[in-house]
Amino acid sequence: MTHSPGDRVAAELAAVGPPPDVVIEPDADRLARAVAEALVARLAAAQAVHGTASVVLTGGGIGIAVLERVAGLAVEPVRETVDWTAVDVWWGDERFVPAGDAERNDGQARTALLDRVGLPAERVHAMPAADSGPASPEEAAEAYLAELRAHAPDGADLPRFDVLLLGMGPEGHTASIFPGSPAVHDERPVLAVRGCPKPPPTRVSLGYPAINSAEEIWMVVSGEGKAEAVAAALGGADPVDLPAAGVRGTRATRWLLDAGAASRLPRSGG
Repeated sequence: MTHSPGDRVAAELAAVGPPPDVVIEPDADRLARAVAEALVARLAAAQAVHGTASVVLTGGGIGIAVLERVAGLAVEPVRETVDWTAVDVWWGDERFVPAGDAERNDGQARTALLDRVGLPAERVHAMPAADSGPASPEEAAEAYLAELRAHAPDGADLPRFDVLLLGMGPEGHTASIFPGSPAVHDERPVLAVRGCPKPPPTRVSLGYPAINSAEEIWMVVSGEGKAEAVAAALGGADPVDLPAAGVRGTRATRWLLDAGAASRLPRSGG
């Protein structure tokens, strides 16, 4: 018996981990602040257990706002502190444009956080740029998979991801997996993405196998324009039609929303 891609992903999600938690903050500013504080605490806890921590970053307005607030906490800690010399940083997706292009997620992250906390260069695992060697996004995806494997335990393709941050577009895309695109069917850990409906059209992205290997996935979403997609994803939408519905961490999946993004969710209580 064969299954549609949506049925296959749904079956995999059922086996991956517990159902999602939903946390709602009043507005985008307080959402960014709360996520930043939680991220610092989670990375500190990972270092207490493993000696190191690993985080996968996302771009977008709310994603970068979180990193700016994490940088503030590094200067004036609220509670926990992180040893930034022992944090590995990865990316969920990247635009295949030249290094230094303002569209690149890694450049925005360096400005917002990484350059401000003294992260060692060898712990910053940026996806290859269009002018850094790989002649195509396919070659860049292969190079990034090789980088992941080089930091994975023996016999594994992927390193440990303590927290993987994601955003979501109003139509439900996450990382660079867009509705109905070949990426929703792709079973590779890292893949090239061409013809994205959102510019720039050529990208490199983690695929579902890599995303869903993370211990915790945090989907950080802000704005009423994304409320319908949030409600559909949490309501069990087919990941082929709404890719954000296809993510699930092995230990936890958290949808971290502001009031606007949560405005179409069913109200609890009487």
